[in-house]
Amino acid sequence: MDIKVFSTEAVVEIDGVKYHHHPNGGGMVAETAQVADSVFVGPFAKICGHCKLSGKVFVFGNAWIFDKAEVSGSVDIFGNARVFGNAKVTGEAKVYGSAGIYGDALVSGNAEVFEHAEVGGNAKVQGGVKIGGETKILGNVSDNKKMTLLPRSDMRNESWGPLKMVTGA
Repeated sequence: MDIKVFSTEAVVEIDGVKYHHHPNGGGMVAETAQVADSVFVGPFAKICGHCKLSGKVFVFGNAWIFDKAEVSGSVDIFGNARVFGNAKVTGEAKVYGSAGIYGDALVSGNAEVFEHAEVGGNAKVQGGVKIGGETKILGNVSDNKKMTLLPRSDMRNESWGPLKMVTGA
């Protein structure tokens, strides 16, 4: 697809915040967000709030990044994925499908979060971890081992202290 952005001037104002088309991809970016020119924001993607995107990040489809989320490195966020709150996605991670990363969560390395999976709270998903299906990783959960969690897995830490998930490989 060949996308040409003819103007990066504000084209719409929503609740007092002006939005413009990003020069690399044409997606909508709030004037309050910091998005490097090296970042690709596809024509239907939206970057709102006070987010920071840098590096070779690729955001496309109907993906939204908002609040104070930070995305850097060579991350791909696509489909109907959402990254928000104070969440951070770095390295070569992928977030796609209808996945959500939020709160103070960190997704990094080669981790993948997809389908309807959620990573929230203070959870850290790092390395080659793959999380999909209806999985919810919430609270103070961390893992840097190889792991795959698929349909209907649920790892939570609501009140019983730090939880460390460790699997073989």
